[in-house]
Amino acid sequence: MASVRQIARRIRSVENTAKITKAMAMIAASKLRRSQDAATQGRTYSENMAAMVSNVVSQTNEDESHQPLLETRVVSNVGILIVAPDRGLTGGLNANILRAVSDFIDTQTAPVKVVAIGKKGLDFARRNGLEIIAEYTGIGDRPTPTDTLPIGEAVINAFSNAEVDSFHTAYAQFVNTTLQRPVVQPLLPVSPSETSANAVGYIFEPDAGEVLGRLLPRYVETLIHHAVLEGNASEQSARMVAMNQATDNANEMVDDLTLLMNKLRQETITTELLDIVGGVAALES
Repeated sequence: MASVRQIARRIRSVENTAKITKAMAMIAASKLRRSQDAATQGRTYSENMAAMVSNVVSQTNEDESHQPLLETRVVSNVGILIVAPDRGLTGGLNANILRAVSDFIDTQTAPVKVVAIGKKGLDFARRNGLEIIAEYTGIGDRPTPTDTLPIGEAVINAFSNAEVDSFHTAYAQFVNTTLQRPVVQPLLPVSPSETSANAVGYIFEPDAGEVLGRLLPRYVETLIHHAVLEGNASEQSARMVAMNQATDNANEMVDDLTLLMNKLRQETITTELLDIVGGVAALES
């Protein structure tokens, strides 16, 4: 059994670990609100832009709506954009995202190529021997559209050059502080949703085809930027929850070790008292 000194040393070690995890939880909590607001606002913007794209497509004739990003082709190669964190300590977040990607790959009959955002997604692609089109790490906790613009260009170029015939996006959708849902959604070709009866009418200048040709790439870039924002909010919330749980577990361990140390100390004191009493009794006899 461990000695009192060894247990005391272990208590100090666990207490230091608890201080670190508590600090990490506080840092994640301070970043979460900003990330959550950005993800929520980005979601509304993406939904409105999707409705606008659908309206524009519905108001163009067949010749004008013939755009490369709308073209549905025979799928010879599948592309997937993996949005994952650069770091760990996020509980089961990374495992859940990569499991969703793995399940998606298992359902594909064509070869899969990857655009990886974050070291975790990049490591996954390398471990599984997937062809990597492009990789992006170190985007940071406050990504701007400028930061994600090169990603959108790489995805659009890969699709336009027929390097891949369809593209999907895999990321963790932020639901609330305790729930982040991994999703795999179609990205390319763009599939406009059904227009409502109250669809807005547009007057195009110079023409609908040119407007659509400029609008579709911006729409794809918006979807990618939104996926990054959702992934960032999910990362911060998952890290905050994981570090809070780690701190609670460390505190429970400290309590258990303190109780054990007190028991050993009491046993030592009792043994010493018994030895003293026994020695006195032997002298008196």
